Amino acid sequence: MRRDREEHMLERNTIATLTRRCLLQRLGWVILALGIRPKMAIAFQDVRTEEPISHVMATLSTYMSEARSHALPDEVAESVKHHTLDTLAAMVSGSELAPGRAAIRFARVYGGAKVATVVASNVLSGPIEAAIANGELAHADETDDTTGVGTHPGCSIVPAALATGEQFGIDGVHFLRAVALGYDIGVRVARIVRAESLLKEVHNMCGTFGAAAAGGCAASLNTQQMRWVLDYAAQQSGSGIGVWRRDTEHIEKGFVFAGAGARNGVTAALLVQSGWTGVNDVLSGPDNFFLAYAPQADPAGLIDKLGERYEVTRTGTKKWTVGAPIQAPLDALENLLKLHSFQADQVRQVVVRVATSHAATVDNREMPDICLQHMVAVMLVDKTVTFRAAHDKARMLNPAILRERAKVQLIPDDEFERLMPKRVAIVEVTLADGTHLSERVEAVRGTVENPMTRDEVVAKARDLMTPVLGRAACTNLIERVLALENVKAIRELRPLLQRA
Repeated sequence: MRRDREEHMLERNTIATLTRRCLLQRLGWVILALGIRPKMAIAFQDVRTEEPISHVMATLSTYMSEARSHALPDEVAESVKHHTLDTLAAMVSGSELAPGRAAIRFARVYGGAKVATVVASNVLSGPIEAAIANGELAHADETDDTTGVGTHPGCSIVPAALATGEQFGIDGVHFLRAVALGYDIGVRVARIVRAESLLKEVHNMCGTFGAAAAGGCAASLNTQQMRWVLDYAAQQSGSGIGVWRRDTEHIEKGFVFAGAGARNGVTAALLVQSGWTGVNDVLSGPDNFFLAYAPQADPAGLIDKLGERYEVTRTGTKKWTVGAPIQAPLDALENLLKLHSFQADQVRQVVVRVATSHAATVDNREMPDICLQHMVAVMLVDKTVTFRAAHDKARMLNPAILRERAKVQLIPDDEFERLMPKRVAIVEVTLADGTHLSERVEAVRGTVENPMTRDEVVAKARDLMTPVLGRAACTNLIERVLALENVKAIRELRPLLQRA
């Protein structure tokens, strides 16, 4: 009799629990259908754990889990190809620089399982090691892409998608969608946090969330797993500190801006794919991500026009392989040289005006590619700035370059600072005969307002990769990347990315 009673009570409690869960689940469906803003919505319960899930997390994690199956608009797919090629080219050229050599050395010593490609080397390593090495390669200098919030998304996202893509054997279409998702998540997080907090260092944050999204997509994680991926991304997304500016070899900067984010994101994706669980909604509730970094932020920005506005199309590529604050001055000087065709020895003075914070970043720096005065001098002499010229440190002592550099005056401009993130610059050239020339650049070449063409992206990639890979391999790699939709397995790129 007692046993019958206990069984009856258990059955009744089970029915009650299931009924309560069904009601809560249906409430969640209603909230999603009505599109109620997160600050107004009552959180609904996750069926598995009964932990509250916000509307933002429910929408975001669902979108992320389905991204691998959603076709990209043609113009978005083309943009992903451009940024992928641009980032791969940065990795290849970065292998010739101190940060890149350090990255390959690390992967060679601590490589782990031979799963993923370390670019511009003969090293195969585990996906986490490949991600950090390729991230460091991608931001070994100032070649890679940038956003309006000052982050460099591609140098973390593309390495993460490549490493996890090789791990799980995805095809080119899947890879394109993973990269696009990475930009959508990483850039949105960085933009929201930077707009609503005092944090200025959001580079690792952008890279970590973007790489985690790309890695999770490559691993084909489901909706619940994507929530945990975001949780582990948040736990690793410390904003970083600006001490990297003291590093004169760019190695620490490459780690903060790229390697760390790529590593963090791949780690998050692999942990969850292997069976780890976590908190279901790191974006809401007690001690959540936004409370830690941007308490006034509205998480709804993460899903604003998601699937309509693709962040990769709002991310700029660099025409010149130099620091971002030098892009506009080089554009302006190139325009003046084309219009007036003067020689370096005809120049008496060059005055460059940029935003105050930008001036502080590039004023007489030790490294050639982030020294504005040196790069202007190179442009005066060479009439262009190649990757080789931008990284020829010995040339900083060349008498001909020093003679032109002495003519360059950099003026910080508070008015341009107020226009940030637009990178406005004015270059004024006074010739020996008294002629005064002036050029103002409002939209840097490669930005969303003044985008580079496919031919320009390819020309830049050739300049970066041909000296390392050779002309034939470079041509083949460019052709494969621009036709990624025809690549059956992303591993097919490996022989084109490697070198002895």
